[in-house]
Amino acid sequence: MSHQTAPPSAAPETPSATGSLTLTDVVAQSVGFMGPVFSVSVLLPMLVGVTTATGNGAGAAAPLSVLLGTVGMLAIGWIAATYARRIRAAGSLYNYVTEGLGTRVGAAAGYVYYLGVLLLGAGIAVLIGGTLHDDLKAEFGFDAVPAWGWQLVILAVLAAVVHIGVQVSVKVQLALALVSMGVLAVFFVYVIVKVGDGNSLTAFKPSSSAQGWSGIAFSVIYGVLLFTGFESAANLAEETADPKRSIPRAVLISLVASAVFFLLGCYAQIAGFHFDVAAVAENAGAPLVVLASPGAYGTTWVARLVELVILLDMLAVYIGVSVAVTRGVLTMARDGWLPKPLTKVSARRGTPVGGTLIVCGLYLVAILVSQVFPRGVAVPGLPDYFSWYAWMSAFGIFCLAAIYLAMCLGAPRGLAGHVGAPKVWAATVIGVVITGGALFGAVYKVPEPTISAAYAAIGLIVVAIAAGFTVRPRPLETV
Repeated sequence: MSHQTAPPSAAPETPSATGSLTLTDVVAQSVGFMGPVFSVSVLLPMLVGVTTATGNGAGAAAPLSVLLGTVGMLAIGWIAATYARRIRAAGSLYNYVTEGLGTRVGAAAGYVYYLGVLLLGAGIAVLIGGTLHDDLKAEFGFDAVPAWGWQLVILAVLAAVVHIGVQVSVKVQLALALVSMGVLAVFFVYVIVKVGDGNSLTAFKPSSSAQGWSGIAFSVIYGVLLFTGFESAANLAEETADPKRSIPRAVLISLVASAVFFLLGCYAQIAGFHFDVAAVAENAGAPLVVLASPGAYGTTWVARLVELVILLDMLAVYIGVSVAVTRGVLTMARDGWLPKPLTKVSARRGTPVGGTLIVCGLYLVAILVSQVFPRGVAVPGLPDYFSWYAWMSAFGIFCLAAIYLAMCLGAPRGLAGHVGAPKVWAATVIGVVITGGALFGAVYKVPEPTISAAYAAIGLIVVAIAAGFTVRPRPLETV
C-alpha cells in the first residue's frame, strides 16, 4: 500500500458509476443553477440600484450593465469550456484554477468557490420560504404557516431530491426552468410589443445612468451574478456519458441562451416602466409581478402565473446550487484538501453523503440566524428575508467573481499548447476587465450592510490563501 496526493485534475471513481447524463441533463444543471427567471425578476431592482444599501446602480441603463456582464461572461465561459474539453472531474473552477495557477492556489480557490456558493444557496434557503409565505398571504390570505415553516419544508424537499440522485435533480431542474422561461419569454415579448413607440435604445446609453459609468460598473457585479453557475455543468463531468463533448457545449449553450433571456427580460421590464427609475423603485418588491398585474400589462391570473413560475425557478436554483456544492466538496475531499469522511457516498444512491449534510446543515443555520436576528443586515424598505438574501448573495458573488478572475489570470499558463495564444489572451483580458471591474464596484463607496459582505468575502479569501499554502493535503491511499 502506498500513499500519494491525488492531482486535482484527475478523474477518480465517479459517485454515480453509470456515466449516463446527456447534454440536455448537464445543460439543465447549468441553467438550473443560474435560474434565469428568478435572476431576471429578483435582480432587476439591484441592477437599477433601488434595493441596494448603497443606492448605486445603473438606473435606466441596467440593460447596458447586463450586456457588459454578458460580454465578460462569454469570454470566461470560453475559457471554462476549453478547460472542460481536457479535464474530467467534478471540481469545476477549482480544477481549472489549479491548472493555471498551481495546486496551492487551486486549493484556496476551491475553499473560496464552494463557500461562496454555499452562501448563495443559504440566501435562497431564506428567500424562497419568505417569498412563498408573502405570496400566499397577499393572493389568498393564507397565513397559517410562518415563513420559517415554509423554509424548513422546502429544505426537507431539497434534501430528499439531492440525496435521491442527480438523475432526478437535473430532470426536475429542466422541467422547472423550461416552463418558467417559456412563460416569461412570451410575456416579455408581449410587454415590448405593447410599449410600441415607447421603445428606445436609451437603455443601452451610459447617459441613462444618473451616476454614469460608476453606477454601471457597480451594477456589472449583479450582471455577473445573473450568470453565476454557468460552469456548474462541469461539476457533473464524472457522471456524464461523453463529458469532453457535452460539458463544453453545455457551458456555452447555457451562457448564450441565458444571455438572450436576460437581455430580453431586463429590457422588457425597464421599457415596461417607461425607463422611469422612480417607478421601478416604487415597485421594487416585485416589479415583474406589478407589470403582469391588472392596470399594467396583465390580469390577476397572469400575475399569479408569474409569481408561480418565479417560485418554480427559484426552486430550480436551490437544487442546482446544492448539487454543485455536494460534488465540489466530494472532489476536494478526494484530493485531500477536506476531511476523509467527506469522500463517503451513499451505498444505494451513489450520492455524496458528507456534502449533502454540509449543505443542509448550513442552510438550516442560515434559516435560524435569519429568524433570531431578522434585522441583522436590514435594508430599509425590504422584507427581512430579502435583506438576508441580498447580503448573502453579495458575499457569494464576490467570492465567485474573485474565482472567475483567478481562472482568467491562470488561463494563459493552463491552456498553453492547447489553443491559440491570441484567443486565450483576448478572453483573459476581457474576463479580467469585467470581473475586476465588478469587484471594484462591489467595494467602492459602498456603505453598510452591503460592504460588510464584501469585507467578509475578502477575509475568507485571505484565510483560504493562507490555508492553501500552509495546510498539508491528506495523503490518499492507492493500491
